[in-house]
Amino acid sequence: MPSDTLFLLSPGFEDPAYPGQRFYCEHCAQLEGVLNYYPQAASALDVRRIPWPRPRTAVVELVGEHNQWLPLLVLGEGSNDHGCATGTHEGRRFISGKAAIARWLSARFGIASPHP
Repeated sequence: MPSDTLFLLSPGFEDPAYPGQRFYCEHCAQLEGVLNYYPQAASALDVRRIPWPRPRTAVVELVGEHNQWLPLLVLGEGSNDHGCATGTHEGRRFISGKAAIARWLSARFGIASPHP
C-alpha cells in the first residue's frame, strides 16, 4: 500500500444497541471538517469511508483485528510518522484517534493545528 490511507466511518450508521436511530462518529466528522478546510491534504490521502459494523475487513487486512477503532490512518511505506504513530502491525505503522491524526495532518501538510 503506497499511500497513506485514512479510514473514517460512513455517516448515518445504525447501532443495534439503539434501535431506530442513526448516528455519525463525531471524531470522524471532525476529521472530515479538517479535510474540507484543507483540500490539499484530502487529495493527497486515500480516504476510505467504511460501514460501522465489525469486522471492518479493509482495516483488519492492514492492521489486524485488534486495531479496528476509527478514525485510523495507516501510513504508506516510507511515510514519515512525524512522531505520531500509535502502533504497528506486521511492520505497518498506523495512527489511531482524532488527536494524533490531527497532529500528523498538521505536521505532514503544514496546515493549522487544532486549538487547545
